Amino acid sequence: MNTQDRNIRPLIRQLDEAAINRIAAGEVVERPASAVKELVENAIDAGARRVRVDIADGGKTLIRVSDDGCGMTPEDLPLALSRHATSKIDGSDLLNIHSFGFRGEALPSLGAVGRLTVQSRAQGAEGAEITVAGGVAGAVKPSALNAGTVVSLRDLFFATPARLKFLRSDRAEVMAISDTVKRLAMAEPSVGFTLRDVSGGQERVTFRVDPETGDLFDALRGRLGRIMGQEFIENALPIDAEREEVRLTGYAALPTYSRGSAVAQFLFVNGRPVRDKMLIGALRGAYQDFLSRERHPAVALFVDCDPHRVDVNVHPAKSEVRFREPGVVRGLIVSGLRHALAEAGHRASTTVAGATLGAMRPEQPSQPRVYQMDRPSLGARQSSYAAQAPGFADFNGGYSGRVVEPAPTEQEAPDQIRDGVAPDGAAPDRTAERVSLPLGAARGQVHENYIIAQTEDGVVIVDQHAAHERLVYEKLKHQMAEKGVPAQGLLIPEVVDLSPDDAARLLARADDLERMGLRIEPFGAGAIAVRETPAILGEVNAEALVRDILDELSDTGDSGLLQERIEAILSRMACHGSVRSGRVMRAEEMNALLREMEATPHSGQCNHGRPTYVELKLSDIERLFGRT
Repeated sequence: MNTQDRNIRPLIRQLDEAAINRIAAGEVVERPASAVKELVENAIDAGARRVRVDIADGGKTLIRVSDDGCGMTPEDLPLALSRHATSKIDGSDLLNIHSFGFRGEALPSLGAVGRLTVQSRAQGAEGAEITVAGGVAGAVKPSALNAGTVVSLRDLFFATPARLKFLRSDRAEVMAISDTVKRLAMAEPSVGFTLRDVSGGQERVTFRVDPETGDLFDALRGRLGRIMGQEFIENALPIDAEREEVRLTGYAALPTYSRGSAVAQFLFVNGRPVRDKMLIGALRGAYQDFLSRERHPAVALFVDCDPHRVDVNVHPAKSEVRFREPGVVRGLIVSGLRHALAEAGHRASTTVAGATLGAMRPEQPSQPRVYQMDRPSLGARQSSYAAQAPGFADFNGGYSGRVVEPAPTEQEAPDQIRDGVAPDGAAPDRTAERVSLPLGAARGQVHENYIIAQTEDGVVIVDQHAAHERLVYEKLKHQMAEKGVPAQGLLIPEVVDLSPDDAARLLARADDLERMGLRIEPFGAGAIAVRETPAILGEVNAEALVRDILDELSDTGDSGLLQERIEAILSRMACHGSVRSGRVMRAEEMNALLREMEATPHSGQCNHGRPTYVELKLSDIERLFGRT
């Protein structure tokens, strides 16, 4: 800009309504999925019991949302297309939000960038429709509609063609729309949803769920089973916790049912699907002791609180929220999930057994398989075993009428006792009693690392090292929780220079950090002094530790970094102090390990989220051998 240009005063202009709506559309309607979200939310706010979404070409050429809600009168239609006109709030209290929509931007924004037609009929009124294209609205006309509302959006972004270049392929846009509809379907189990792809004149239903009945958990369980899959429900724990009038409900999967990415994490605040980094950080903190960094839990969690305690008007898309007391919400999520995981005890996910069976490939017979009869009775099996014993037949090939059993060798005798066949004069073992326990009775050890146990209806294979490592780790954590984290004082306190805001943010958490063995004090303006560090960490760079904690506080609003580091040390100590692979274990040691696993929370997975045992049902094993 030259000197002459700088002397020219720029004029302040009032933008026209069309330009304002196109600017707003850039925030509200990022892609076809955004338009679907706004229209479906309007349908739910209208009290719809069934919502149908039709799309064509990934939503670029057609998005049509039909509902059986309350509808609108002919007089309402022009007002509904006006910017910031809404029936959800009266404007007196912008925090008391009980609906999905409230900004009054969706319909005028969609009409500004596409060809929008709204057909609606309220009870006791005539059906009517109105069309707006590129921000120019037509007149209200009569419409043959029985009830509810049908909103059709054609040629999205025709008025702003530059936006079309930023859209992805039709397939990618369809997947984004499907994800949006599924999230809203999770939030409203009592509403039925149908998603149809009508591209090329072909009608194909890609998603459908009917309204669920029952109480909160029954309806939610049914809806989640249809969307996230029955496997998730079988391996998820119901969550119901409350703290300071904030309630957490939903379902959270066992650590052994983790995913390689965060695609199975669904979070809702007052029924609204959100993607909030504070909530994601709390979720990660709840599972940090059970999963490695590259694994992600599967959850569907609902946070409900007074609308005045959360601001949903942070972003026009309403996908982000801001809590008045984020610490309460984060603490509720962490404690609620950890309590549920602890109550699950030694339980591991059912998918572990399925993966194990899938890895087993029985040899394909060269001849047609000859199927055996059903499993024989106990008496028949004993007779069969006797017939196969040495000495059953005489040397002439005839039946001798007697069974000659060799005396057990010294090596065989313990196996006989272990199998429940006690020799004369010996006290019978407790195998039958142990078989009825969850992890059964130890039958043997293979490759000096895997314990084989028998249950009432199957077999359990235990990784002795991983299982004992978890048991030792839980003991160490319990001891530290009872006695606290020992701290070591620094001979010379280390002073860390920070900005005044960063120092204040860190000092606000001083009490929490001191419980973890890190004691800090203010040291003038914008600086802190580190007096003590956790003894278990040994020699530590105090400044680097403080700055790492500060970064996490800035990112997630809370810090579990120090606890993570301490627990990582405990995990390594547990690894070195546990039963090593390659060690031969006696029967009583193996059974003692099984009993301790049954009594210890979280023993179903090792410190990295891998299963410590696999349970195979006898019926599954029989299928491997063709016993159908």
